[in-house]
Amino acid sequence: MAYHFLDPKKILFILFYSTISIHAQHTELKGKIIDAITEENLEKVTIAIKGANITTNTNIFGEFSFNLMDLPLGEQILLITKQGFIAKRFPVVINQGEVLDLKKITLHYDFSQDQKEIGIISLTQEELDEDNDAFFSIAPLLQSTRDIFLNAAAFDFSATFFRTRGLGNENGKVLINGIEMNKLDSGKPQWGNWGGLNDVQRNQEFSPGISENEYAFGGLLGTSNIIMRASQYRKGGKISYAMSNRSYQGRVIGTYNSGKTIKGWSYSLSLSRRYGKEGFIEGTLYDANSIFASVEKQIGKNHSINFTGFYTPNRRGRSTAITKEVYDLKGNQYNPNWGVQDGKTRNSRERKIEEPVILLNHYWNITENTRLNTNIAFQKGEIGNSRIDTGGSDLVLDTNGQQTYIGGGRSVDTNPVHPDNLPSSFLQNLNPTPLEYQNAFLAQQNLINNGQIDWENLIQTNQQNAKQGSNATYVVYEDKTADTQITGTVIVKSVLNPHITLNAAVNYKNLKSENFAEVKDLLGSTGFLDIDVFAFSNKRFTVPQLIDRAQSDLRNPNRMVGVGDRYDYNYEIEASKIDGFAQGQFTFNRISFFLAGTISQTSYQRNGLFENGYFPGKASFGKSETLNFSNYGIKAGTTFTINGHNFIKLQGMYANKAPTIRNTFNNARQNNSSVADLIGRTQESEKIQSVDASYIFRSPKVKARITGYYTQIQDGTNTSFFFTQAISGSDTGFVQELLTNIDTSYIGGEFGAEYQITPTIKLKGAAAIGYFTYTNNPDLILTSTNEAFLDFQGTRDFGKSALKGYRIAGGPQNAAQLGFEYRDPDFWWFGITTNYFSNAYSGISPFARTSNFYKDKDGLPFNDYDEKIANNLLKQEQFDDYFLVNVIGGTSWKIKKYYVGFFASISNVLNQKYRTGGFEQARNANYRLALEESKRNTPIYGSKYFYGLGTSYYLNIYIRF
Repeated sequence: MAYHFLDPKKILFILFYSTISIHAQHTELKGKIIDAITEENLEKVTIAIKGANITTNTNIFGEFSFNLMDLPLGEQILLITKQGFIAKRFPVVINQGEVLDLKKITLHYDFSQDQKEIGIISLTQEELDEDNDAFFSIAPLLQSTRDIFLNAAAFDFSATFFRTRGLGNENGKVLINGIEMNKLDSGKPQWGNWGGLNDVQRNQEFSPGISENEYAFGGLLGTSNIIMRASQYRKGGKISYAMSNRSYQGRVIGTYNSGKTIKGWSYSLSLSRRYGKEGFIEGTLYDANSIFASVEKQIGKNHSINFTGFYTPNRRGRSTAITKEVYDLKGNQYNPNWGVQDGKTRNSRERKIEEPVILLNHYWNITENTRLNTNIAFQKGEIGNSRIDTGGSDLVLDTNGQQTYIGGGRSVDTNPVHPDNLPSSFLQNLNPTPLEYQNAFLAQQNLINNGQIDWENLIQTNQQNAKQGSNATYVVYEDKTADTQITGTVIVKSVLNPHITLNAAVNYKNLKSENFAEVKDLLGSTGFLDIDVFAFSNKRFTVPQLIDRAQSDLRNPNRMVGVGDRYDYNYEIEASKIDGFAQGQFTFNRISFFLAGTISQTSYQRNGLFENGYFPGKASFGKSETLNFSNYGIKAGTTFTINGHNFIKLQGMYANKAPTIRNTFNNARQNNSSVADLIGRTQESEKIQSVDASYIFRSPKVKARITGYYTQIQDGTNTSFFFTQAISGSDTGFVQELLTNIDTSYIGGEFGAEYQITPTIKLKGAAAIGYFTYTNNPDLILTSTNEAFLDFQGTRDFGKSALKGYRIAGGPQNAAQLGFEYRDPDFWWFGITTNYFSNAYSGISPFARTSNFYKDKDGLPFNDYDEKIANNLLKQEQFDDYFLVNVIGGTSWKIKKYYVGFFASISNVLNQKYRTGGFEQARNANYRLALEESKRNTPIYGSKYFYGLGTSYYLNIYIRF
């Protein structure tokens, strides 16, 4: 951190002033911090007395005061710091029984830090994908923190699916103006709602890990509060333009902040647009706009009301995981989800987000030491994910109104990399014939030369159907979620005395979520029949019975749907959560500690709007039982100051957490059945235990932290869906997998250090070592409407899944960085980092680790089962280690009243090829099928992988005024 020293004349003035200030009978040190350029008051500036464990923060007027019995006397150094500003060392002399008023002290804005923040935000936010949280698995990704390790994790490690401490981002809390923004259905932050708001997201307060936080109890990965108050933005404007080959190709942002005006009004506006026909991955279009506005009115000295609203509609084309066979033929830029229609690229799988957010905040300074913050947030909008439905059917009504089934869907899978379209499917026999070799070669050439969706063929098929009086075979539809959410929170902070601070909060969240499939494009047809054609593969029922079972909605049978109609599934989720939080912070000369607790009540209820044919009556239609979860948590921590350079920090937490909506209902699209219904008892909340210990060293040249941690999460639940042909007693089937009583542990260490060799050269290093595993064998249940499940009332309990000892997938568990940074006095800088990653594992199939793996269709073990071979077949795949080299740099100029800045980064300079993640397919979760697959040179149903980007760049230029 750079420090700005006062000149000798100012020091002499302060010393003189301190010697004549003898009018008071008590010892006090006070002053005011302002922006050196705008002269605005700076709130939440930290003032510390060097060598003493005494700190304070400025209030909303920029004022601070030390009034302590044990205030150190004599010559002292004040360390004055605020994120985004150049830190200052301020010499003073404190005399017994005197008041030292430093009047106004100025801080200068750090424009080099502004460039660094641009880099961090650009390298993470643009990669976000709601269904793949690998790119935003830590809470501080949108900010630049002072912690060396977290900076490395956010800036360099995130592109590799790296998860801090092995945890998903649902374990971190993200707040805006004190209001929690994590989703109730998944527990994850709503990153898609904030895209393009970079300029107004820089004011953040971050509490890492399970440390204390004045707004909320927080999560395992910490709490980040994004401050979007108009009065808190630095006065001035900024215009920036960026270009990249990662996600979007271009981005423009314009922002203006009024600062605090004379009449108490403040406002902030920001507009942005991000666009691109495709990013590094083929067919991944980017079309996003963002608008932000905030207005604040200071009412008297003690009240302020702030209004904030933002709307960030965005549309993105999505890619998918691919097998090694496909990667070898098409490379890491290949994406099978798109094709050409009318000369334009069209992606079948697009994600659209339109969820505007409005916040109203009231800030009340009840007394000089007590603040009350009351907040309300309202959010309403939709999220849609499109894909192609290939389930067209020819069910018709005869002239007498009788239902007649005349044939199933005539469709073929539109996926260019469906196993039937790959060379491996033609070489599945161990001794292929010449004809099979020929067909494999033709499939290979077709994938190499084409390998995309044939939109024109789909349209021609539908048009031909229409001429023959048949229904659509293919349509494009969206899985939609339309949420209406209201959140309210009251936050209190009271400084009882210089040693004790109390924090408390009460939060309430209410959600109504509509979930349905909606037809978006009939692809040249006039209608699509809303039934499940796979129901007719069952031979146990008569045709009328099959027709009933196939209905998406028995109350509207054989319904023809068109563009804009809801079909397939349609239900609501009503959810609410109320929680309270209290915390005490205690600060003394050499030791500080905190104690915090929380309690909460969470309720979920499903309301079916369609009566599903597989689950008639109340099983799918109407309201389910209300599911209630009561939870609590407690945490504590202490920091011991050995001396002015060495600190030890210890923290611990125990809490339980309600399962998310997604993991509470087994198959909400079709029925009201909950996890509790299937397991025959009350569903458990997750139990969380975590401890960590840190050693911290701080000196003018060296900063370092080393941390060891242990976290255990018990009684977890996970639901998933897949297609398999390995169920004992059946051939194929689409199933829902319910995994309960999941226990996991996360053991590891973190290290970060930097050394300021010279005023211009800095060395830095960071490392993470983790061991993240399943620690028990959870219970596994499959549900399905497949014929093989009818004798089991749609549910089959497969007992324990032998997961104990397997690694948890989610990016590399070990990571290390070594780099340097050069900052020239003429305001240009550059840096290089070399990053090493290891111990990344493929996600395993829990179903393949059940008794089903070694049982034949008669329920008895395979007579040729070999345990050693089976262990080898079930061995978890570990990915290769790899290095990534990244280069960043920037510069800035002052031209009259304008600041012009430039930032550039090149990631993966050496174009390293690597896998960032992957998962096993459950299609062959059976000993004989898996053994047969292992003998092939190229597996037909091999694991699917995510591949890292090659060399990519990001350029940004801005003008600040």
